Amino acid sequence: MKKLKRVLSAMLVISMIAVLFIGCTKKAKPNEDTSNAADTITAMVPPISPNFQKQITDIQASFKKKYPNLTLSMEATSWEDLSQKLDVQVNAGTPPDIAFMGQVNGAIAKYLSTGMMLDISKSVPKEFLDDFDSNTLAYLKNGNGMYGLPLYMAIQTIGGNKKFLEDAGIDWKNIQKNGWTFDEFREMVKKGVVKSGDKTSRYGFVFACNGVTAKDLLVMLAMNAGMPADFDKDLKFAYTDPNFLKVLEFVRALIDDGSMPKNSNTINAGARWNMMLTGQTMITGKGMPVFENSAKANNAKLDAKDSSAVKGSIKVDYVQLPMPTLKGSPEVAGGGIDGYMTFKQGKEAKEQHVQNVVKALYFLTSGDVAAKTNSDLFLAQITKSGKEAAKNTKVDIDPDNLAMTTKLTGEVFEPRPDITPELAAKSTDIMTKVMVPKFQALLAGEVTPQQMYDAVKAAAITAFGQDGIRK
Repeated sequence: MKKLKRVLSAMLVISMIAVLFIGCTKKAKPNEDTSNAADTITAMVPPISPNFQKQITDIQASFKKKYPNLTLSMEATSWEDLSQKLDVQVNAGTPPDIAFMGQVNGAIAKYLSTGMMLDISKSVPKEFLDDFDSNTLAYLKNGNGMYGLPLYMAIQTIGGNKKFLEDAGIDWKNIQKNGWTFDEFREMVKKGVVKSGDKTSRYGFVFACNGVTAKDLLVMLAMNAGMPADFDKDLKFAYTDPNFLKVLEFVRALIDDGSMPKNSNTINAGARWNMMLTGQTMITGKGMPVFENSAKANNAKLDAKDSSAVKGSIKVDYVQLPMPTLKGSPEVAGGGIDGYMTFKQGKEAKEQHVQNVVKALYFLTSGDVAAKTNSDLFLAQITKSGKEAAKNTKVDIDPDNLAMTTKLTGEVFEPRPDITPELAAKSTDIMTKVMVPKFQALLAGEVTPQQMYDAVKAAAITAFGQDGIRK
């Protein structure tokens, strides 16, 4: 009996040691290697290129093959809905891990004020960063932080119908090389107008000024009138500069001349391109290098008598052109870097999840994915791995347009990481509540250029004070 008790006692001690050992093991779990644990990374993506959203399933499969423990969940959205959807999710505290956005430098400044952006500056491996053209990374930085990775250097400008330009006696090759001023542009687009009585069948210039592109003409003209950013280098609000009034007067003059439609405030991006393909305008905006490809695709459908060609369309040879400049101001290309921004869903993000987000981020901005997207857009590769993946891809771009794209790439406005989130938030508020509504009213003839300028200046003084604006 005593022997049995001793055996039972020994077994009890062993059991207690085992329990203690197991307990210690469980407590140590947070320090275990979780790099192979299952995880899901979410991304919000618009139709970045003509074929991008069609490739989402393949992209997800390739990512899964590379990282078997990770799942890349991609929410497809439209360009029109992108900002609104992202704003709603950010404000609710549930943004995606990754979101694509045009002109990311300005977008980062905007979203930093929400406290929901994820700084990846200490989480991106050097080998990832070394793959990118070094000048492109600065657009994803603000202060000491880094909030995403770039996909391409976007070029946003205007473009014309080669035949219409030549019929009007416009030397478009000279303009590509040497540019044109506001005054020169105004006189030349008059030559593209075709009227019969009071009815205009072709305008000299049509720009999408409604919907997601409502502010683009205003901002792109301001860039070429000495205001390349919302704030100057002294961090004074730029759109109170007297040159801004000249921009407004220039736009109103184009409409009063009959070169732009009186209903320009109602023309969205889709309508603008439809008018270009149906011969209702000589020059359109905003335009991007990929528009040449889009025009060629529709031309091929017309040749093949394909019923999917744009109804009523004509053959168009698309010529890329620079924005006009206010005399004495340097030529600046709109666009900048488009890419993916990173967000967090709480105050702190788990380090392993951050590393997984970085893996997905780099996967979407390099190698085969970047090569296909950028080639689809007629844009240069900005990673070594993208260039390698695209080396056998033939891009059928007109040599003159290629030279224009190369020139404009060197003129894209510089990043402004010095603009604080607080300043950016106030500027966004003025743009949304004052500038865009007043610009719509200006286009419709409901306010004068002076009235809009005065309204913007008053709002800026309220936001920044007399010493915080350019005079």
